[in-house]
Amino acid sequence: MDFITDILQYNYLSNALVACVLSGITCGIIGTYIVARRMVFLCGGITHASFGGLGIAFYFGANPILGATVFAILSALGIEWSNSRSKIRPDSAIGMVWGIGMAIGAFFIALRPGYTSGDMANFLFGSILTVTNGDIIALAILSVALIVGAILWHRPIMFTAFDRNFAEASGVPTRAISYAMAVITALTIVLSIRTMGIVLLISLLTMPVVTANVLFKNYKQIAPAAVAIAIIGGILGIALSYHAEVPSGPAIIFVLTMLFVTIKLLSLWVKRLKSTK
Repeated sequence: MDFITDILQYNYLSNALVACVLSGITCGIIGTYIVARRMVFLCGGITHASFGGLGIAFYFGANPILGATVFAILSALGIEWSNSRSKIRPDSAIGMVWGIGMAIGAFFIALRPGYTSGDMANFLFGSILTVTNGDIIALAILSVALIVGAILWHRPIMFTAFDRNFAEASGVPTRAISYAMAVITALTIVLSIRTMGIVLLISLLTMPVVTANVLFKNYKQIAPAAVAIAIIGGILGIALSYHAEVPSGPAIIFVLTMLFVTIKLLSLWVKRLKSTK
C-alpha cells in the first residue's frame, strides 16, 4: 500500500512505473521479432556494443545514452550488412562487435579522472529510479511508432521473421525491413538500458516472448501476450525492488522467471489433465 501511495507522491517513482510500462511495450513487440528470427545473440551483441558509446560519452562529459545510441545503431547496421553480404559469419561479427564495444567502453571509462567502479553500475545493472522525463518522452514516441508499425506492417514483418526467402519471392522488401528493424532494435535496447541495464536487458527482450510462446503459437497472439507479460513482470519487479531495496533489473528478471516457471508448470498440468480424460 505504501508503494502505491509513494508512486502518487514522488515523481521519480511515477516515472519509473511509466518507463516500466513503456519498456514492456517496446521490448514485447521487438522481442517477438527477435525470437522469431532467432537473433537473440544479435541483441546481446548490440547491447554490449552500446557500452562503447557509453564509455566515450562518459569520458567527454556528454550524455551517455546519446553515445550508446550512436554505437548501438552503427553496430546493428554493421552486423545486418555483414549478414546480408555474407562477408563475415553472423556469429563471428556479433562476437567481434560485442567484445570491441565492451573493451572501448571500459578503456575510456578508466581514463576518466576521478572514475570509481560504481559510476557505471546503473547502466550495467539498471536503476529505473534514474529515469528522466526525456527518457519517458523518447520511450513513449518509440512505443507509439512500434504499435502503429505492428498494426500496419504486421504481415511483411512476420514473413521476413519466419521465412525470408519466401518473403523475397513474394516481393516483400526484406532488406529494407531488416535494416529498419535493426535500427528499431538498437533504439529499443538503448532506451531500455536505464530500466534493465546492459547485463540483463537481453532477458527483458526474450523472457516475455518465451513465456507467451508457452500459451500461444501464433505470431499475432504472441506479440500482445509478450507485451502484457513484460508489463506485469516490470510492475511487480518495481514493487519488489522498492520493498527489498535491490536494483530494478535483477528484481524484474526474478519476477519474469517466476512467471515463466508458473505458466509452464500450469500448462504442463493442464496438458496432463487433458491426456487423462
